[in-house]
Amino acid sequence: MAYASSLTDAEWAIFEPLLLEILPPKQQTRPLEWSYRAIIDGILYRLKNGCNWADLPKDLPPYSTVYWHYKQWREAGALEQLMTTLHKRVRGQVGKKPQWTTLIMIDSQAVKNTCNASVETKGFCF
Repeated sequence: MAYASSLTDAEWAIFEPLLLEILPPKQQTRPLEWSYRAIIDGILYRLKNGCNWADLPKDLPPYSTVYWHYKQWREAGALEQLMTTLHKRVRGQVGKKPQWTTLIMIDSQAVKNTCNASVETKGFCF
């Protein structure tokens, strides 16, 4: 069953080669019972809905499988690298430099104290 958080076929076509390139090499163990797409859909479902790992729907891989892969990929830095690669690609498509933005502006405002403030603290905050 497809969820709002599930990757479309077009999104998966972009995502899969990047994922396979970035993932740490798999040790010689038994073959995967679930596809990487199903595991990613489980991670994205939890991210979108903010549920507990154990509350993943039953048609997605078991939560222990999804969490194990998520933990391995996070510790290996694969998820951060994947996000950075996708970010650079999107910025390039819209004609911007692929690096992260380095300029941040913060707006602040001075607010008058309440009328209940003591004489010493009454006034403006700078």
